[in-house]
Amino acid sequence: MPHTVWRLANGRSIMLDRPRIVAILNLTPDSFHEASRVPSPTAAVEAARRAVRDGADALDLGGESTRPGAARVPEEEQIARVVPAVRAIRAAGAPLAGIPISVDTTRAAVARAALDAGADAVNDVSAGEEDASMLRLVAERGAGVILMHRLVPPDLDSYSDRYATEPTYADVVGEVAAFLAGRCRAAAEAGVRPDRVVVDPGLGFGKTVGQNSELMRGVGRLLALGPPVLCAVSRKSFVGRLASPGVETTPAERLSGSVALAIQQCLSGVRLFRVHDVREHAEALRAVWGVIAGG
Repeated sequence: MPHTVWRLANGRSIMLDRPRIVAILNLTPDSFHEASRVPSPTAAVEAARRAVRDGADALDLGGESTRPGAARVPEEEQIARVVPAVRAIRAAGAPLAGIPISVDTTRAAVARAALDAGADAVNDVSAGEEDASMLRLVAERGAGVILMHRLVPPDLDSYSDRYATEPTYADVVGEVAAFLAGRCRAAAEAGVRPDRVVVDPGLGFGKTVGQNSELMRGVGRLLALGPPVLCAVSRKSFVGRLASPGVETTPAERLSGSVALAIQQCLSGVRLFRVHDVREHAEALRAVWGVIAGG
């Protein structure tokens, strides 16, 4: 049974007694979904206000795109993008002063600067493998952490429907589960408490359309690991392929498919959703939860 609360730094936590939404704020000029790009701290505050008004339970701020093929961003530039936005959100008064914030980075220096500025958690798409000091930092600060599976860094990856040579798995669900279990053990060995950990199967990272679908069908095996599972399908390429077979779609055309797959994951037991479109996901998940919880 997954934990029912995700505990974070600064005394904050997110109850997982119902579906909860993490709003994406990309402080980058090259994130794959153009509408998610936030060009300044002022814009970040406005985007955060809108997200909370629309139903967000937390914010996820990133200063480096993780889309396939994206160029890496130096730590100093990530800090320059993320820290002023975190500070501006925290200084904006209620309700933003208390909204949980995670920083999307694989670099401990960026995470440390964001935590110093008022962030509460780290969303690490390398699951703490890229920077050996990341998990120790999370433990020292009592922060929350999201540990994600990927085969290669994003700059070496491809979109799920464009692989020249497809990734090979004997059992994609089993292999992802084994990897995440190992990273949970590494986190525990670094001193991270279990109730600080969320796992992410890395949908869209090193998986074909079919492998992403298999992971979603098998999410129960990931929930059995113990930590909550994050669903992060929003507007990804495989969503377009599933929703519109045989048609080339852009991220802007993948909203309905994204909401549908979030509902599928909710019905399978997932309670945490990282999304671009807060209002649409919040309404859909509230409706589903109303049925699940008996109105």
